[in-house]
Amino acid sequence: MRFPEVLSGANAIVIEDPLAHLPVSAIGEFRRNETIYGPGSAPNALFVVLAGKVKICRETADGRQVVMDVYQTDEFFGESSLLGAPLNELAVALDSVRVMYWNAKDIRELSMRRPELSLALMQLAVGRSLDFGNRIQSFSLEDIERRLVRALLRFAKRLGVPAANGGVEMIAFTHELISQYVGTSREIVTHYMNALRRKRCLDYSRKSIVVFERELKDLMEQGGLSA
Repeated sequence: MRFPEVLSGANAIVIEDPLAHLPVSAIGEFRRNETIYGPGSAPNALFVVLAGKVKICRETADGRQVVMDVYQTDEFFGESSLLGAPLNELAVALDSVRVMYWNAKDIRELSMRRPELSLALMQLAVGRSLDFGNRIQSFSLEDIERRLVRALLRFAKRLGVPAANGGVEMIAFTHELISQYVGTSREIVTHYMNALRRKRCLDYSRKSIVVFERELKDLMEQGGLSA
């Protein structure tokens, strides 16, 4: 997997691919809804998804889950293992998942010998920090409808494939999972998803969600569902 370059010309910065600097390692397999690692202790390895999709979430004091992100093939998770400190983090297989993983101690030793790996992991961490910063801004400034639309567009771009009807088709996330990502209740997500489907901005079934990106963006530019 290659990442795009940032900037151009003499100032071009190549975003390093961690996989290019990591050796082949152990492989694990997990069933749908199986926990890969759980809260109360930090993950002890850095993982890359070989097949399937994995959700990363945190648990609140009252037991609710907040979805931090969803990762798919060739994407890394478990980077908090490099800190070695306990975190209230949970990694769960959304479908049948295969991962390759490297012990945190081995990653530290490899990074000492391979500076490009250190740079790749730093770029990965900074990129995710920027993503989370954008989400914090969205939570601060936008209402639930716009946060939901932003989430659908982001997931469609990252996880979707072109559909025959002109939309982008992705995995059928449950309304519960989407609500945990957006920061609201399942009932409110269902209300807005139904309204967006009536506006022909998306379609969904038990098998998939189809997002019509242009229609969603146009709706938001026109003021949203309440306009």
